[in-house]
Amino acid sequence: MSTMTREEIEQGLQENRFAPGGTARNAHAEVLAAAAEASGDSELFRDALDNLINSYLYSSESTKMLVPFARLLQEYDKDPGAFSKGDAHSLFWQFKWVATAISESPEIPLESATGWLDEMERRYRIAGYSERPVRESELWFADVIGDDERAERAYARWQAADRDDMSDCHACELNGQGHYAMLRGDDARALEVWQPVLAGDKTCAEEPHRVLATALLPLLRLGRFEEARAQHLRGYRMARGKESLLPSVGKHIEFCALTGNEPRGLEILAEHAAHVAPLANLDDRLSFHGGVLVLLRRLKDLGHGHLPAVPYEGVPRTVAELYEVLRADALDIARRFDARNGTTRVSERFLARIGGAPLVDVLPLGVRSAALPQPEPAAAPVAAPVPAPATDGAALAELVRRARAARDLGHPGSDGLWAEVAARVGPADAVDPLVRVDVADHRALAAARAGAGDAAALVTAVRDGYRALGLEERAALSELRLASVAAQSGAAPGEIRELLAVALRAAEALEANEPLRGRRIALAELSAIRLESYLRSLEATDAHDHGHGHGHGQERAHGELAAELTAFVASYAQSLPDLVAEAEEMLGRIALSEGDPERAVPLLAAAAARAIAAGRPWQAVDPLVLRAGVLMSLGRPEEAEEAARSGLAHAGELTDAEQQAVVRLTLADILLERADAAEAAELALTAAHWFDQAGLTADGGAQARLLLARAYAHQHRNADAAEVLRSTLPDLLEHGEQQALAVREFLGDLLRELGEPREAAEQYLLAAELVKGWEDPRPQAGLAQSAADQLSEARLTPEAVAAYERALELHRLSGDAPVAEVRVLRSLAWLAIREEVSATGVARARALMAEAAGILETPQGDAPESPELRSELAQTWHQLAQVLDRWVSVHVQEDDDEDSGPAEALGDAELTALRLEEVLLWDRAAGVYTDLGGDHLAERFQCLNNAAWTERELGRPEAGAARLSALIEELRTWPEGSVPEWILPRAERTVAHLKD
Repeated sequence: MSTMTREEIEQGLQENRFAPGGTARNAHAEVLAAAAEASGDSELFRDALDNLINSYLYSSESTKMLVPFARLLQEYDKDPGAFSKGDAHSLFWQFKWVATAISESPEIPLESATGWLDEMERRYRIAGYSERPVRESELWFADVIGDDERAERAYARWQAADRDDMSDCHACELNGQGHYAMLRGDDARALEVWQPVLAGDKTCAEEPHRVLATALLPLLRLGRFEEARAQHLRGYRMARGKESLLPSVGKHIEFCALTGNEPRGLEILAEHAAHVAPLANLDDRLSFHGGVLVLLRRLKDLGHGHLPAVPYEGVPRTVAELYEVLRADALDIARRFDARNGTTRVSERFLARIGGAPLVDVLPLGVRSAALPQPEPAAAPVAAPVPAPATDGAALAELVRRARAARDLGHPGSDGLWAEVAARVGPADAVDPLVRVDVADHRALAAARAGAGDAAALVTAVRDGYRALGLEERAALSELRLASVAAQSGAAPGEIRELLAVALRAAEALEANEPLRGRRIALAELSAIRLESYLRSLEATDAHDHGHGHGHGQERAHGELAAELTAFVASYAQSLPDLVAEAEEMLGRIALSEGDPERAVPLLAAAAARAIAAGRPWQAVDPLVLRAGVLMSLGRPEEAEEAARSGLAHAGELTDAEQQAVVRLTLADILLERADAAEAAELALTAAHWFDQAGLTADGGAQARLLLARAYAHQHRNADAAEVLRSTLPDLLEHGEQQALAVREFLGDLLRELGEPREAAEQYLLAAELVKGWEDPRPQAGLAQSAADQLSEARLTPEAVAAYERALELHRLSGDAPVAEVRVLRSLAWLAIREEVSATGVARARALMAEAAGILETPQGDAPESPELRSELAQTWHQLAQVLDRWVSVHVQEDDDEDSGPAEALGDAELTALRLEEVLLWDRAAGVYTDLGGDHLAERFQCLNNAAWTERELGRPEAGAARLSALIEELRTWPEGSVPEWILPRAERTVAHLKD
């Protein structure tokens, strides 16, 4: 026998109803049901059974509801009169859940399942309910057993039947209608049906959560990628961690697998690792694990089968191992369904799902995900060497020709072409020796760029190879590269200068009729100017370390460099525009370093124009992007956008991922400042993807995602913004205190808008910690107040009080925030009576409101009386009157609520005095709002309206009517359109009620 008292069981049921769904809640509900049954109290037992059924529903054990429902139905059949109208409605409503649970339970024979449907139909008919829910249940049962004709009939009868209070909500019905269209292969129709749910017009406890997940693949199949991305970000946020929504989580994992976002899919799987274990609801298990299997198969196909996945039944598993375990288990479940149903439908649909091919190569999602490691190379079988197939000589010759042309033009695709040549030329192939040296040159250049230790030796070998072949112009270029490698490796200035001199002599020694002689000399000169600047800076640093002036030396170095570059431009402006473009870009950068952006703008424009004229548009991208940023800093956004768009237009042939990212991020930043959030979001999303490709996820990628979140927020896509920001938050927090502060506050604002007050408060408090040591207390005060607001919204009263008190202390330290102080005091006043409206709480609230009014009534320095402060004073009087009204209301409850009234009852005289005070306060507030003018008409009406109703409670309805009648007469004289449409009709209705 249970040792729990009735009161303990009732308290437990109350707590259980609001507990998070899952196995823990179910276990508690089971204990309470057993205790209630043991108590012998039939009413208590019925309540406990009802609670247990509801607990099972919102978990992965929903099929367990069959037993408690059967018990509750027995109780109803024994004594229908014991069920209130609401209890009976709840019982019949649960029949629909049971019908679903039956179709999801292969252990229930087909005859029994059909019998349950017949019983549901019989009972609904007797109770006078529409057949609409019965036909919907029949539809899904017919579909799963493969009886398509019956399903079509059931669907038609479902749609034709009347809606009544036993019908599912509109959101759930639309889910089912769209799902049926999708199963029939009509994705467009499904999305059309789902639109009210996707748009948020039709919602319920689990919608749009489920529709957002189900719509993902239809959107992809129809090429509506932007919508699919947005619905994933929004939908996964809603489904995350909810046990009853594991099938939806599985669909989000499947979506990631089919859009090139396998790392994101793995992260979602890891977040739900505890639910990969066998689930009691076999249909949910098949659905959730089906999505997981799509991901695991995709990872295997990409060569990642060896990666760790998540444990299964306590045993660590690799991707390949987990795939095999889950696939075998899922197919067994599918076959059990098929055996029960007499069809192969469940197995066929399941196999088709887990064999699905990607629907797009890569769909950037915006959220940060860790990259997958390079797949392990397949082990090569041990066998006799096989001769390499002969290389097609003509094809190789054409490839070499293209590679040389791209190299000579400085085209970004040159490296890729030479890499392809290198891949085709084997060590034993008989090829032109020049091709071999060219390939070696490509490899040496790559080593030099990477700062490899053997770069100098590789470049020297290439130089000697060209020289042996009589190609002195190529050898001269290698001499120049040796100087660059020496500088990169930190060689002494003297050694670098000597190598530069050798390179220039080699260029000058070229035959006079060599077409590239002038270019080689100019390139050597420009390289010498660039490296000489670097060497001077080194020497200036050494001089500074030895006590000599550094600032003047740097200015002199800049001046010398600018003079040398200017002379270079003058010498080669006509003959070598691409090299002159480099010189002019350098001149622009010097101007910026000297704090002269106006001088930089035309130099950068000239550099870009010369590069384009020289047939090298990719070379114009960097100066255009830099120019765009400078123009924005100068307050010339239209020109900045033009420059950035031009940069993007010329970036098509760039192969450097970072350059592609930077040009897009620059334009996105400009567009967001110009209020074009939609295009800014698209560009920031692509920029983040390119930064990831460049291995800069934590740097440029984080900034791109921050801008993406801002762009989404500008479009009121707060859920998308929050998901993107959360994913990159660890990276952004590493970019300095100021950014960490801004990001935490931004995330707090987003979470507040999304109605997640606990999470919002956490971000505000963490942001407040960042500024705790600042000399200025105002930032911390504002964050503490924001945190307090959200803690209050979350009904965490003690925590909210503590945060408000801290905010008040900080506001008073700043000494210049009376409005903030007053708002904190008013919030504390309301918290004083939140849990209980008692004499002590009301006295505290009254004192706090009086303190707030005192601040506002005290002159603020020498400034004239502020309209803002006057408005806040009126609001304080208004709210104090509301507090008193709450206190009065507690004492005038109906007789049947007397037991819940206050211990310290007030007499009639005290109640009258309180009401008179309320009227006085509202009149005073209305007077201030009158003085403040039409912008405060709504607040003025509210005060007069409250005062009028209170007058009626005092037995003076005519006085209240007179107040509002006077307002009505006044407002009729106001200019047309200056009075909100709702005020006069509402005031007239109130007057009519008061006179009635």
